[in-house]
Amino acid sequence: MIKKILIANRGEIAVRIIRACAELGITSVAVYTDADRHALHVKKADESYYIGPDSQAGYLSIHRMVNLARASGCDAIHPGYGFLSENAGFARQCEARGVIFIGPTAAVIERMGDKLAARAAMIAAGVPVVPGSEGNLSGLDEAVVLADEIGYPVMLKATTGGGGRGIRRCDTPDDLQRNYDRVLSEATKAFGSAEIFMEKAVVNPRHIEVQILADAHGNVVHLFERDCSIQRRHQKLLEIAPSPQLSDAQRELIGELAVRAAQAVGYTNAGTVEFLLDQDGSFYFMEMNTRLQVEHPVTEMITGIDLVQAQINVAAGLPLPYAQQDIARNGFAIEFRINAEDPQNDFLPSFGRITRYFAPGGPGVRTDGAIYTGYYIPPHYDSMLAKLVVWAPDWDGLLRRGRRALHDIGVYGVKTTIPYHLQILGTSAFIEGHFDTGFVEAHPELTDYSLKRSSREMAAAIAATLAAHRGL
Repeated sequence: MIKKILIANRGEIAVRIIRACAELGITSVAVYTDADRHALHVKKADESYYIGPDSQAGYLSIHRMVNLARASGCDAIHPGYGFLSENAGFARQCEARGVIFIGPTAAVIERMGDKLAARAAMIAAGVPVVPGSEGNLSGLDEAVVLADEIGYPVMLKATTGGGGRGIRRCDTPDDLQRNYDRVLSEATKAFGSAEIFMEKAVVNPRHIEVQILADAHGNVVHLFERDCSIQRRHQKLLEIAPSPQLSDAQRELIGELAVRAAQAVGYTNAGTVEFLLDQDGSFYFMEMNTRLQVEHPVTEMITGIDLVQAQINVAAGLPLPYAQQDIARNGFAIEFRINAEDPQNDFLPSFGRITRYFAPGGPGVRTDGAIYTGYYIPPHYDSMLAKLVVWAPDWDGLLRRGRRALHDIGVYGVKTTIPYHLQILGTSAFIEGHFDTGFVEAHPELTDYSLKRSSREMAAAIAATLAAHRGL
């Protein structure tokens, strides 16, 4: 059994892993840079270690992480998401040094991180893929010829890309000419590779992903799907489980396709198979994320399965304690990404000090975060402050509870996406459960809101201020 885990990450996901470790009786080890010296994950871990002044380099140093794990007596490393979580070299170094990597094998990470290799594996397994290039594009001339063959619009994608970077849609030959070098540059800077490929663009699809779990004993299950269609610039804003847009037949099909995809590559641990659902109801494999997803809590809420604990148990060599028929879905869950951004100013980051923070509560409400009153949000990292997760037994109840929870939460001192989420919940398309990846662009009016606080919010803020003053 795993006894001590180094968490090679920071912020919200580090806190989430620390909580899972506490419930399993496992010692948690946090790491931090100068920017995170006062971060919540450092305060909550059983042990914490400084990894240098550079806000990024410390979390991206493979050898530093593995050496620290060995020196501090850890028998495993959890990479979280982002940073080194999908770095095959990191997983391989853990394996070489006798440290358990809580995730899939290095070989699987490498294969699925290569978009073309992943496409080839899915084609061989009979999982439908979007029409596109058979290999990396040799240059702009080949791209122009292929785009004419498959028809515009097309997508240029970094072969080793992810997270919405290194991807451009081209609607015309002029767009292709203009974007080709841009994608090459983005791919090189973000992923260290100048390899790109092309796919037919599926216009305004629904983005549906399936959570899978697989152990080292050949057992693979899916935990149903999540709808991630509401996004901006390929970055998700909120996620829902299960999707209100799928029929039972579609839900069964996509679950089977995800399991088949995982089996085809010998996958182990937690992973996500992402699909595009086009307007005529066809599913196409998009990519596989070989790590825990930001939005995993909505799956936990509808299945009752702790995914982080499941990851740790699988990494320890234990078989999954359930078969597919044992996993049931219950109700609906939604995750609102509470970001330090100003939606009324093109979603520009809004870093700074949180002057007051009120966590929401009540039935069916969960908050995963790493913020507190007085915390200074550093400008070096992702702008996500917290994940507000809401569960209800039905869709209408979810909408009502979501509005209530968004009114409950209070983050002051910085701009946030809270009022924008409230706007989304008020649109008829969302209420009716009909939306796709073009939702944000189709609703520019969502940023037309007032920041004037309600009398209830003002009263709560005044009461908190008075209480704080009396305590001085």
